[in-house]
Amino acid sequence: MSRERNIKWLNNRHVIYRRDPINDIPTIETNLYKYYEDGTHEAYHLFNSRAKITTYRSLKWHFYVLHYLNQDNNIDINSVFEFIANKENGFVTFFISDKKLQDMIKDVFALSGDPPVNKKRKILFKDYSGLTPEQKMSIVGKLIGRSRRIDEEVIYQCMLDLNEYRQKITVSRIAGLLNCSARTIQRNMCDKLKKEKKLLNNEL
Repeated sequence: MSRERNIKWLNNRHVIYRRDPINDIPTIETNLYKYYEDGTHEAYHLFNSRAKITTYRSLKWHFYVLHYLNQDNNIDINSVFEFIANKENGFVTFFISDKKLQDMIKDVFALSGDPPVNKKRKILFKDYSGLTPEQKMSIVGKLIGRSRRIDEEVIYQCMLDLNEYRQKITVSRIAGLLNCSARTIQRNMCDKLKKEKKLLNNEL
């Protein structure tokens, strides 16, 4: 039986795990969302969906982000890493040995400093918008559809948004969001995107 993620533990200790862009300016901002036409790498929204951490690589990236966001926060970040890595707390799907965990933490401290590499996002919905997943996806379709042509970046954005709102990524759903044919999507999906599509769907 899968354990519920114990996010309350982080909140009680005032751990920062979400941050909107601080330098990039949205092209459009409403009371519901921010839209970045050229995308932004500055949005860090950890634990935004129910998907759990399934790989060592993903766990390490989460550690990098947490260390970066909390570098000026007076918390014991080591205890945060150890809590998240404990499968009993509902954040990861696998067991990690203490030695491997400590080696991972050492790497994080040794290499941290610059902002962690992050996926580009174009649309950020505001907290407590009251929108249903279906309403959000409708907005995503309209905004992403502003793009002049269908390319790998646009398709990848749709994949990220579908994943965030717990929707299985299919060619037909992407085509529906972008108001184009499934054949157009298939023609513009490289092997890397196809692999990413499979990985994202496995997280659901």
